[in-house]
Amino acid sequence: MSALAQSRSESRRALWLALPALLVLAVLYVAPLAHLIPTSLRDSAGFSLAAYEKILGESYGWRLIGNSLRLGLLTTLITLLIGYPAAFGLALSRGLARSLFLASLFLPLAASVIAKAFAWTILLRSHGVLNETLMAIGLTSQPIRLIFTQFALIAGAANVFLPFMILPIYTVVAQIDPRLQEAAATLGAPPVSAFLRVTLPISLPGVAAGVALVFSLSTSAYVVPTLLMGENYPTLASLIAKSFLLTREPAVGSAAGAILMAIGLVVVVASERYSRERR
Repeated sequence: MSALAQSRSESRRALWLALPALLVLAVLYVAPLAHLIPTSLRDSAGFSLAAYEKILGESYGWRLIGNSLRLGLLTTLITLLIGYPAAFGLALSRGLARSLFLASLFLPLAASVIAKAFAWTILLRSHGVLNETLMAIGLTSQPIRLIFTQFALIAGAANVFLPFMILPIYTVVAQIDPRLQEAAATLGAPPVSAFLRVTLPISLPGVAAGVALVFSLSTSAYVVPTLLMGENYPTLASLIAKSFLLTREPAVGSAAGAILMAIGLVVVVASERYSRERR
């Protein structure tokens, strides 16, 4: 069999294997989008861009976009700083240590986002664990305002989305041949240089995947900003909920959803193109 025929055969086999997942995505993702986009382009008189003008034509709308992007960027940066070395620690661990490490990643995913956000409110409230600890060791004489601050928001979001950064990086790092570092050392490269010129470039596709996941999820987060910041930090996600549940403006909510989708799509496509080039 020629290489071209073999490639086509493998592509057909992959398509058949992916078909169930594609059907699920078509029902749960494509169909709602087919309703979302037209809704954002209609009002009582017919076709209209009024919903987009209400968001993009006013300073409040750009504030929502800025808040969403700031939340995504800060959460992504913090989870990357924590998750990158953690992924290497997971890849290098063995036996019981690896089992405990994996359990610490997967068990939080089993808990709902609401439960984890409420846990942060208990931890950070005036007489919560953190304030009580700070007063007990004498660092402060009275409770510090932690809840409903940007510190609480970013800390909670980073905690919720950290596994989505670690796991893609770990998937790539675990496949790196350790002999590459040995070969670099044999050729005279010091450990830092070997890491920067060998290990880091190889791990970048995992970083790109983790960044795309965390940024997309945190930018569109609703529960965490609502519970940890309330009305003090309005985002596009909160506008969607408000438009559908309170003000009954489905066009505005759909337009906000379309903008969020466009932001996420740009990030995911850029990540995929970068990963493909690195490979």
